[in-house]
Amino acid sequence: MNSILIDTKNSLYDQCSFELSNIEIEKESSEYSAHRFEINNLKVLFRQAKITPTKVGQFVTLWKRKKDKDPIEPFEITDTIDLFVINVKTEKRFGQFVFPKSVLIEKGIVSDKKEGKRAIRVYPPWDKTENKQAQKTQKWQLAYFLEIPFDKIININQAKTLYFQ
Repeated sequence: MNSILIDTKNSLYDQCSFELSNIEIEKESSEYSAHRFEINNLKVLFRQAKITPTKVGQFVTLWKRKKDKDPIEPFEITDTIDLFVINVKTEKRFGQFVFPKSVLIEKGIVSDKKEGKRAIRVYPPWDKTENKQAQKTQKWQLAYFLEIPFDKIININQAKTLYFQ
């Protein structure tokens, strides 16, 4: 478990009495602190998004590789993942998006009949989006956002709703 997941465990999962198990590091996506684990028997894909220098929002990859030399590909409806959890962080703010697989299928990120996406941009509430597509994306994403305050008590009820809805 790397420091990002340890911080998340200490500041969120332990506070909410979430039970983490079967933790696996995904070495190929280590620059996004990639892990797979279970929370109370839900299968979670975990990533830390990155701030990029020229665009609003934070960037994160969401892909898999079936075998070592195979090309990367988007996740599919048949993959055994219940939640895609993406941490976002700045010097002053911390939070995470908790996306159910069904939502990412609906948004065309996880593939159903057509090819999904290998990466997305996420827009936490503190990001001011300028273009219409980013605003539209931020609007639906915020329904799945959990603020993890540095200096206040976390909203445990909201966390449980996002994880176990």
